[in-house]
Amino acid sequence: MAAWVLADNKKVPEEELKSRMARFRKIMDERQPEWRLAIFVSKVNMYYFTGTMQDGFLAIPRDGEAVLWVRRSYERALDESLFPDIRPMQSYRDAAQAMGMFPCPVHMETEKVPLAMYQRMQKYFGFTACLSLDAEIMAIRAIKSPYELSCMRRSGQAHKTILEDRVPQVLREGMTEAELAADLFSIMMEEGFHGVTRFGMFDTEMILGQVGFGDSSIYPSYFNGPGGHIGLSPAVPALGSRERRLKKGDLVFVDIGFGVDGYHTDKTMTYMFGQKLPDYAIEIHERCVAIQDRIASLLKPGAIPSKIYQEIMSGLEPEFLENFMGFGKRTVKFLGHGIGLVVDELPVIAQGFDEPIQEGMAFALEPKKGIAGIGMVGIENTFVVTADGGECITGSSRGLIPVY
Repeated sequence: MAAWVLADNKKVPEEELKSRMARFRKIMDERQPEWRLAIFVSKVNMYYFTGTMQDGFLAIPRDGEAVLWVRRSYERALDESLFPDIRPMQSYRDAAQAMGMFPCPVHMETEKVPLAMYQRMQKYFGFTACLSLDAEIMAIRAIKSPYELSCMRRSGQAHKTILEDRVPQVLREGMTEAELAADLFSIMMEEGFHGVTRFGMFDTEMILGQVGFGDSSIYPSYFNGPGGHIGLSPAVPALGSRERRLKKGDLVFVDIGFGVDGYHTDKTMTYMFGQKLPDYAIEIHERCVAIQDRIASLLKPGAIPSKIYQEIMSGLEPEFLENFMGFGKRTVKFLGHGIGLVVDELPVIAQGFDEPIQEGMAFALEPKKGIAGIGMVGIENTFVVTADGGECITGSSRGLIPVY
C-alpha cells in the first residue's frame, strides 16, 4: 500500500455506516418482508453504505452480515473505509465461490444496473429474476443524519460565498460564458469543492451547472430543469458558450451545484451587468423569490409535497404561469427537489409525491420564469426541513445582484 494514508477524520464514521445499514434493513423488512439478498453496484450507494467508491459490489443478506466485494482497488477500500467486511475478488467467479448461488429473486438497483452487468452476474450467481430496491434506498437517503447535514451546511456556506460574494468580482465586459465557467470552477476549488456535480438521472453529464448571459439562459436543453444554456458544442452541451460574450445590460444566470465530501447543495443567483433590467423583469424575479419563501415556510414535518405543489400552482394567475418553470413549451412540472449525494434526490415538490415530509430532509427550491429577450429570472436555494419550516443553508441574497 502507498505511504499516504487517509486520516480517520476524513472517513465516514463507523457508527454512521452502522446506522445506515440498520435503517436499510428495517425499511426492507417493512416494505418487502420476503427479501433475502440485496445487491448494490452503483458507486454512490456503495459510498453511502461503506464510505468508499470502488469497482465491485455490496451484498447485504437478510440473515447475515454484509460484505463489500472489491475488484479494484481493494487496497484503497481498506484505506478509506471503516466498513467491517471488505474482501478482494478478481472476478465475479471469486465471489461466487465464496457466496454460492444467489437466492431468487435478488433485490437490485434496477435503475442503475446495466443489462450486460446483470447478465454477467446471472452467469456466475445463478439467479433468474430480480426485484427493485430503488424506492427503499432513496427513501432512507432522503432523511439526512447530523453527519450528512454537517457536510451540506459546509457546502451551503461555501456556495453562498461563491455566488453572492465572489462571482460579482469576476464578471467583466467581453468575457465569454465559457470563461466565466472556467473562473467559477477555479473559485469553487479554492472554496473546498469536492470536484464533481453528481446527478442520479440516467446518462446526465454536468460539470458545474448552467451558465448563461441574456437569453442564452432560456436556450433549449435536454436537462430536466427550468433553465437552459448553449454549452460548448452539440457534442458537449455543458459549461457555456465560447462565442456569447458579456455585454452591458445582460442578465447573468448562474445555476450551479456545489458539494463537500460527497454532499451537494444547489443554488441559483442572477446578476444585472452594467445596468438595471426593465422594471417588469425585476417584478417577475421578486415574485419568484416570494414563491420560494412561501414554499420554504411549508417545509415542515408531515407536509405533503404534492399538496405544497398544488397550493402554490393554484395561486398563480394564468399570465404568470406562462413561461413559469421554463420557457415556451419547455417547462418542468416541479418546484423543488430533494438533494444530497446527488443533486436530484427524492422527494420532489410535484404531483404524485404524497408521502409526508420528514425532519432532516433537504430540498432545493427553484421557482424561475423565462422572459423573452431577457433570460431566466428567479432563484434557487437549498433548505433543510425543520419543525419551523425550511431553513436556508445557502445564503439570503434575493438575486439580481447589481454589477455596475
